[in-house]
Amino acid sequence: MAEMLLERGYRVIGVTRHADRIERQFPYTLAGHLVVEEWDFLDQARIVDILAYHRPDEVYNLAAYSSGSGMYDNPANIGEVNGLAVTRLLEAIQQTDKSIRFCQASSREIFGEATESPQMENTPTNPRSPYGAAKLYADAMVRIYRQHYGLFACSAILFNHESPRRRLEFVTRKITHAAASIKLGLSKELYLGCLDAQRDWGFAGDYVRAMWMMLQHTQSDDYIVATGEIHTVREFCEIAFRHVELDYRDYVREDESAIRPVEPFPLVGCADKAKNILGWLPQIGFEQLVKVMVDADLMLLETTRK
Repeated sequence: MAEMLLERGYRVIGVTRHADRIERQFPYTLAGHLVVEEWDFLDQARIVDILAYHRPDEVYNLAAYSSGSGMYDNPANIGEVNGLAVTRLLEAIQQTDKSIRFCQASSREIFGEATESPQMENTPTNPRSPYGAAKLYADAMVRIYRQHYGLFACSAILFNHESPRRRLEFVTRKITHAAASIKLGLSKELYLGCLDAQRDWGFAGDYVRAMWMMLQHTQSDDYIVATGEIHTVREFCEIAFRHVELDYRDYVREDESAIRPVEPFPLVGCADKAKNILGWLPQIGFEQLVKVMVDADLMLLETTRK
C-alpha cells in the first residue's frame, strides 16, 4: 500500500506500535520515504492527536490481529483491535475532520461457513471465528458512520491476498518457501493439511489498488475484492514445485492433524461490483503469483546461505 501511494505522489504517514522495530524491517523501496508515528490503536486520544497534526486526506486501516492459524487466539484482544479499534478510528475522524476518506481492510472471513457461492456484497454473513466476528462488527460500524454520520467510509472485503511478503505461517508461503528450500537442498519434505482445500487467491498489490480506487470514487460503498477463480492447495503445490523443476508428489505430505473441515460452499468472491463501478481488474494471475513467490524465496534463501 505504501509503495503504491508513494508512486502516486502521496506523502505517506505510517502508524505502528513499535516505530523503531518496524523501520528496521522496511524494504529498500520505503526506507527514508515514510513518516512513521507510534500509537496505541486502543488510545483514542492519541489517534485524534495524530490525525489533527497530519491532517490526512485518506486513511487506510490494515491493522489487525492476523487470520490463518491466529483466528482463534485471544478472542477478547481480537475483538478490541479488529473491531472496536475501528470504531475509535472512525470516531476520531469524525471529531477531527469529516472530509477524511476512510477505507477498512475487511475479510472474506465475515462469510465464515458461507450459505452460497460465489460470495457477493449481499451474501448473508456467518462468521465462524473471533477474527471473522470482529471484522464483521467493524464493517457494520463503517456502514453506520457512512449512513448516519456522513463519513466517506468504505469496507474492502478482501479475499485471500498473497505476495512474497506473506508470513511463513500461511499455507501459500509455506509452499513457495518449501519448494525453494527443497530445490536448494536445504530441506526434504513439506507437511500440509488437506491438499484439496479450495481458495480464491489474488495478488496483494492488486488488492491495495482496489482499496485506493474506492477512495477516488465519487461515492463511498463496500466492495468485494477477489479474483473470482478457485484453486486448490494441490494446484498451488503443483505450480510452485514445477517452477523449480520438481514434482510436488515426491515431497509434499498430508498431515491429518492439520486438516480443517471442508466448507459446504467454496470461499470464492464475485468482484463484479468493483469491476463495473470502479473499473478494477486484477493484473496478476494465479500462476504468475505462485511463480513470483517462489522466485522471491529462492533469492531470499540463496542470499541467506551465502
